[in-house]
Amino acid sequence: MTPTAIVVLVLALTVVWGGLALAILNLRRAPVDPDDDEPETDQPLAGDGSGPAGSR
Repeated sequence: MTPTAIVVLVLALTVVWGGLALAILNLRRAPVDPDDDEPETDQPLAGDGSGPAGSR
């Protein structure tokens, strides 16, 4: 193998395995709950009675 091919191989392996490692770290930090259908937000949803628009 030529030195250029070895450099490209190392770069490709770094991108693939590095991306996998970053994805695993991201999932460990904020796991996804498959039963949770609602997106997580800091803002109350409109009409749920918790904000000014939903108060009576």
